[in-house]
Amino acid sequence: MESEETEGRTLVQVISEKYSPENFPYCRGPGFGVVIRSSPQGSPVKDRLNLPSILVLDSCGITEAGDEEEVATFCAHVVELDLSHNQLKDWGEISKILSNIPNLDFLNLSMNPLRGLSLEPGAAEAFSGLRRLVLNNTHVTWDVVHTLTREILELEQLFLCLNEYESVSVSSIPCPSLRLLHITDNHLQDWAEVRKLGLIYPGLVSLILANNSISSIHEPEDSLQRLFPNLRSINLHNSGLCCWEDIEKLNFFPNLQEVRLMGIPLLQPYTDQERRYLMVAQLPRVTVLNGSVVTDGEREDAERFFIRYHLDCPEDELPQRYHTLVARYGRLAPLAEVDLRPLCHVQVEVRFEDQTEPLELRLDQTVADLKKHLRAVVQLPPKKIRVYYIDRQLGYALEPQEMKYGARALHSYSIRDGDEILVVPKTQ
Repeated sequence: MESEETEGRTLVQVISEKYSPENFPYCRGPGFGVVIRSSPQGSPVKDRLNLPSILVLDSCGITEAGDEEEVATFCAHVVELDLSHNQLKDWGEISKILSNIPNLDFLNLSMNPLRGLSLEPGAAEAFSGLRRLVLNNTHVTWDVVHTLTREILELEQLFLCLNEYESVSVSSIPCPSLRLLHITDNHLQDWAEVRKLGLIYPGLVSLILANNSISSIHEPEDSLQRLFPNLRSINLHNSGLCCWEDIEKLNFFPNLQEVRLMGIPLLQPYTDQERRYLMVAQLPRVTVLNGSVVTDGEREDAERFFIRYHLDCPEDELPQRYHTLVARYGRLAPLAEVDLRPLCHVQVEVRFEDQTEPLELRLDQTVADLKKHLRAVVQLPPKKIRVYYIDRQLGYALEPQEMKYGARALHSYSIRDGDEILVVPKTQ
């Protein structure tokens, strides 16, 4: 006899098992998830449990709806339903489920085997109340997607990731309500396919295209403005963009404010700071780059960096943005190169009685090391001398500083070239 997993399970079976009264020996009040629901005398669902409004039934082996009356009884108040990682492969069964959940707002069908299945418009009517739909890794065809969007008049968010799309099919009826489209991890390469998304979804505010090998943005300015008039956020992580002209074209989106662009070939030769500064300078209206807010101070620093970065470029290779920024800031001189590495050695003068001798000091040594070194100069043991440091830049305005502590490092005195070390014999 075949196992229950092989035969598949109904939505009603899974609900009955997961929310069985035996699993909930006491009742919790309204708003706390699972509650007892009263039912008419003789009802087949008497004493069963009502469900939470957000229902997660992923990876349960569901293949069909089950008794539609019981679906309606259990799920009348459900607003979010996660059916991902199940075995649903019949749009008719999915339609039965949805037609009995009148308040459903969110549906996740990810990882169900829906490849190649057609969807009749009549069955798609059950989806009409949705606002958010997730079809990741289902391999649904564009015809199915368009059938659904024609019926879902208020669809706002659509997830089509991991569906192996190499192209985009245009629908004769656009979906103007859609605001967010996730279409990451597909096989889109040609911008001619991406531009179709603007035709299908003219109201897009956010377009997530990460992990598609889009090699360039072949589109004139006026066309981008028409195709994506409302777009505020675009994610092109790990795309194939490889020239600065493509980055400049992002400025043609009239309302673009947020850009995510990491892992693209164009930016590989640069340091992290160079990448960010060059991007910020190229995108003057973008206020959030790779998830971080661009402050006014950072923008000015980036724009000045951009000018200096291009100082040695041939005139005919300078980007237009360079000329715009030069008109604002002028032709900036290169920043002076300042060596901020700490000094290791200094040249000082050692003064002892009427003698003066030059001496090279290693600043990583201690005062005790210095006194040992001075023994050969003054012919006195360390215990018999006092050592003073004189800052020549201050002249003799300050008293010489006695170097009392043998363990103190010489660099802590901020000794510079030309300073003096005064050696005085100790009195008995």
